[in-house]
Amino acid sequence: MHLDPAQLAALAAILRSGSFERAAHDLGVTQSAVSQRLKALETRVGALLVHRGQPCTGTATGRRLAAHADRIGLLEADLARDVAALAPAPRTRLRIAVNADSLATWFPDALAGMPQHLFELVIDDQDVSHDWLRRGEAVGAVTASDQPVAGCNVVPLGALRYIPTASPEFMARHFPQGVTADAIARAPMLQFNVKDRLQHNWIERVFGRAISPPSHLIASPEGFVRAARLGLGWGLNPETLVTQEIAAGQLVSLLPGAHFDTPLYWQSGRLLAEALAPLTRSIRKAARGALRPRG
Repeated sequence: MHLDPAQLAALAAILRSGSFERAAHDLGVTQSAVSQRLKALETRVGALLVHRGQPCTGTATGRRLAAHADRIGLLEADLARDVAALAPAPRTRLRIAVNADSLATWFPDALAGMPQHLFELVIDDQDVSHDWLRRGEAVGAVTASDQPVAGCNVVPLGALRYIPTASPEFMARHFPQGVTADAIARAPMLQFNVKDRLQHNWIERVFGRAISPPSHLIASPEGFVRAARLGLGWGLNPETLVTQEIAAGQLVSLLPGAHFDTPLYWQSGRLLAEALAPLTRSIRKAARGALRPRG
């Protein structure tokens, strides 16, 4: 299927900016032109691409086509670097799926080494972030899966270490006889969202069986740490986020030595491997400085 680049650019601009008016400003055309291009593209593919609202959001098909437009931009920028006769390419926007804990710790260092790009980061659990690649809605993903998505390369990055932590007061209140299976089943647990199985996986590893404690849903790594410090619940926090709190006695480990290492991988489209090579190198460099070697 041949798709008009100007129509794809209009779609991507709408989803990036959230409105037809801002998309028109970004593209240097009239709002009417943006509307006409989107309508023509929706007619061409036979599907609704944008949910009109404040802000405008993409349908599943719209998000996939916008990601396709971003991939085209990346390839064109790579070509411009290789062919000196071409004019300098504008900054390209890359959509990447990444887990919140990586974003809160080491991943921004990788992006800081790539000033020639603009980034759109979508936050998802590391166990499912590769689904963005499978749907064709991202050019790369930081994921816990070492099984390559069709058409993708997999690069091992290392392991993000988590420490099961709670406040001393929480420990005294909920685990007066120690951290046992019965006590862990009753003590309030912190969970990032319903997809987050990290705490459950740790419980199963330590106690040898599945247990589902009552849980708070807190979709923020920093909020996770603060909630644990205030005694709201216990949870697994990235080691680098709780080092100071542990040293100050504000947090303690539920079971000293019972850390949990989550291996992480960088998956990206094989056809984009050459164009994404600088980003891949930057991600690997940042990971080497922050993640644990894979055991």
